[in-house]
Amino acid sequence: MEVIMKKENDELEVAVKGRLDTTTFPELEEKLEPELGNVKKITFDFADLEYISSAGLRVLLKTAQSMDDMSDMIVKNVNSDIMEIFEVTGFTEILTIE
Repeated sequence: MEVIMKKENDELEVAVKGRLDTTTFPELEEKLEPELGNVKKITFDFADLEYISSAGLRVLLKTAQSMDDMSDMIVKNVNSDIMEIFEVTGFTEILTIE
């Protein structure tokens, strides 16, 4: 997995490439944690995400919960396989997906 983060003012874009699973989720969590209190908007770009496991879903849920009411979290460029996982798990009701 590769994580590319771009921060501009109080907005953070996080591009995730490869697989977000039980072996790779700690790297994403480690990179996100220091930024969460400093941003008002997080955009996850999943254009190159091949797979997401329940561990990866927990990272998204934890990130969404840690953002306060004045913050925004968006997931974009989701392929059909990832979207199916989001639909089956109910994450389409939780996340803002573009």
